[in-house]
Amino acid sequence: MGLTEQPTRRRPLPAAGSWVRSLVPATGPQRAISLATFVNTFGSGMFMTSSALFFTQIVGLSMSGYTTGLLVGSMAGLVVGLFAGRLADQAGARETQIAVKLSGAVAMVACLFVGDFWQWVLVSSLIGVTTNAHGPCQAPLIRAYGGENPVRFRAYQRSLTNLSLALGALVAGVAIGIGTRSAYDALLWIRAALYVGCALALLRVPRLVPARGSGPARRWQALRDRQYLTATAFNSLMSVHFAVPTVLLPLWIADRTHAPRSIVSGAFILNTVLIVLLQVRASKGVDDNRSAAQRMLWAGIAIAGGLTLVALAAGMPSGVAVALVLGGVVVYTLGELWHAAASMEYQFGLAPAEAQGQYSGVFGLGQGLATSLAPAIVGVGLSIGVGGVIGLGLAFLVVGALTRPLIALTLRDAPA
Repeated sequence: MGLTEQPTRRRPLPAAGSWVRSLVPATGPQRAISLATFVNTFGSGMFMTSSALFFTQIVGLSMSGYTTGLLVGSMAGLVVGLFAGRLADQAGARETQIAVKLSGAVAMVACLFVGDFWQWVLVSSLIGVTTNAHGPCQAPLIRAYGGENPVRFRAYQRSLTNLSLALGALVAGVAIGIGTRSAYDALLWIRAALYVGCALALLRVPRLVPARGSGPARRWQALRDRQYLTATAFNSLMSVHFAVPTVLLPLWIADRTHAPRSIVSGAFILNTVLIVLLQVRASKGVDDNRSAAQRMLWAGIAIAGGLTLVALAAGMPSGVAVALVLGGVVVYTLGELWHAAASMEYQFGLAPAEAQGQYSGVFGLGQGLATSLAPAIVGVGLSIGVGGVIGLGLAFLVVGALTRPLIALTLRDAPA
């Protein structure tokens, strides 16, 4: 009997090995892109977590001065992102991306010498440019080396990004705990070195042949592509929800519920872990406009449901409030996953391969504007109260419901 049982015990081992292998991209270029993504976003997690404290508590900028400089940098980056995508198509995506990362290293070193508001504005503009140029320059690489389904590979990149951001934030927490100038300076030097490491990893990606034939008929064609602009607009409207975990939840929990404030970090961790574990799975089957529109509808429904649960936590006893908030985060995160899957299909599926950078620049511009305006929009809902938060959820539901018919209308009228 023991002889017949032993093979049964050993069967799970190959399955476990195949599961581990499934976590590693299949091809060399995919592995190089993923390594570059991990190194870059690990550094981003460090900088995003520590930069506000560094510039206000160490450098001595006022909070208004810091946020104003941040806004100027973001706006500069959004505009340059358009040109970066077109440059990536024409000069080579790998080379452009490497230049962007080396510029980021320069920006991090420049942070060490910021002493007043105007210096911060200049450095913030360089940071904004390098940050917003990343997506349009990376998109042609993902399109070219993502295999048969670039959306699935992009979903893998998003999971990897959330994991490395969280790890970077943990490292930044050590420097924040120490609280000295030297500790923050060390973070900036490490971030600069990681930018260089990202550029070195990209050297392992084969060079893409730049797009040719960029005459008048092809110049800024993305801005004349009605179906792509329609998809960009709906994606931008839905992208306002990205302010929910970072703005709405912390303020709502602290000001309107009896839940302990420690649940703020718990909700953020829960959201991050679900994205890391489920983004690739949530993107399965999203390979055309129809399936992307379906996911947009699901996203609207889930985000509306999640915000309703969070809104109902107001005034409830502590235990009930915690349950409603965490339940709302789970439901909301499903919506975030489905929206990301649809967004990636629209970004890649509606763009011609030879102009992927240009199209991604337009797509990123729309999403960047939404991200900039999102805190103010979410703030309106917060100021109204329970009805305002539920109303925000209903607005996302409407966006998800209208996406499919309106994009289908533009696709029907578009040339083959």
